[in-house]
Amino acid sequence: MSAPKARVLAVDDDPDLLRLISIRLRSAGFDVATADGGEAALAAVAVRAPDVIVTDKRMAGMDGLGLFEAIRRQHATLPVIVLTAYGTIPEAVAAAQRGVFAYLEKPVEPALLIDTVRAALRAGGPSAPPPVAAGQVNGTPAWRTGIITRSARMEALLAKAGLVAAGDAAVLIVGESGTGKELLARAIHRASPRARGPFVAVNCGAIPEHLLEAELFGYVKGAFTGALRDHPGLFAEAHGGTLFLDEIGDMPVTLQVKLLRVLQERELRPLGATRSRSIDVRIVSATHRDLTAAMSEGRFREDLYYRLNVIALELPALAERREDIPLLAAHILQRTAAQYGKIVSGFAPEAMEHLVGAHWRGNVRQLANVIEQAVALSTTPIVPAALIDQAIRDTGDAVDSFEDARNRFERDYLVRLLKITDGVVARAARLAKRNRTEFYKLLARHHLDPNDFKPGPGAPGA
Repeated sequence: MSAPKARVLAVDDDPDLLRLISIRLRSAGFDVATADGGEAALAAVAVRAPDVIVTDKRMAGMDGLGLFEAIRRQHATLPVIVLTAYGTIPEAVAAAQRGVFAYLEKPVEPALLIDTVRAALRAGGPSAPPPVAAGQVNGTPAWRTGIITRSARMEALLAKAGLVAAGDAAVLIVGESGTGKELLARAIHRASPRARGPFVAVNCGAIPEHLLEAELFGYVKGAFTGALRDHPGLFAEAHGGTLFLDEIGDMPVTLQVKLLRVLQERELRPLGATRSRSIDVRIVSATHRDLTAAMSEGRFREDLYYRLNVIALELPALAERREDIPLLAAHILQRTAAQYGKIVSGFAPEAMEHLVGAHWRGNVRQLANVIEQAVALSTTPIVPAALIDQAIRDTGDAVDSFEDARNRFERDYLVRLLKITDGVVARAARLAKRNRTEFYKLLARHHLDPNDFKPGPGAPGA
């Protein structure tokens, strides 16, 4: 028995172009469904999710990027390829950052379109695990262990981090709280020639100023009251390795001057000491603050900024890499269930939808908190949506707008009714307690065709 064909949904409001794209995709061996606009595409996906979506960008009503955003909320890992005759490089970069798989300029070469669809299938669909090579763990480079992603934006960032790690330049990691800045810093250390040396981390905003100086630079016995023995300091502890200065934007200005001197001279003098000692340390720093604004307000030294920011890496917020949420959620669930000694194996479909659709102002840290709370309270092997919703509310995350929530509910509700009744409108309208005229208007609003739900061969738009 031959393997089923990969299903591609082609979307365009120009019937001639839609027919041309469909012919090209079918000739390459794909099972092709079509939709003449964004709303019709959402209806087709509700009936049967494809493996890849190829959509025009400029369409009447919901355009291609609007369709992508709507798809991402419901099917975070479904690859979307956008075609445009009006593309610019900044637009392509912005689309990639939002998670669009590819952004191709029309007229697109047939071979490029087919190759891109095949690449999207490899990225979005199930595949055999890659062979384990030297320096890899479960097919992932060992230095990336612990970083879970399938996001194109994260992959690009990690590729840059891998290149940066080979040198010794200072790195500044910028990102919101909870995005994993220390995780990335540790990965850079593991990928660097200093990997056998120590990795020492300090949170510059969590230690009072008078203690932070002593912790960083060390002191000798008798340097101040309470200095009962020599203390080498974190710079000395990190000798030959990496010193991670987390929340560098919170470091007091007076201490910034001393840090700059140490970085420039590559030597330091512990408090109370009479002689300096040389240091060999790579600096990786991180902040969630806007250091440019801090410099203009006199809260951060410009000379220190340029010393630390030789290479900048910007970590995206979790809301900008939603395709990673199912992977992260599964990993956190497994870890948390083991920690609590509970048999919890997965999420109800509605629970996963709510995880993917939440705003996540606290990023991965908040996601972990929500899942831990849900696991702790769960009494079943599958975490229900109610526990996820409660945990999200408890962490103060906002919900969707009323209009978005109502539209999504209506579409899902209508799809469910049509599936139950095999597309018989009279029965579906009776179940909804609506007259048939009103029910047909609801179906038209959401571009749902009852014939798509009738039993038998065929599929919507096929």
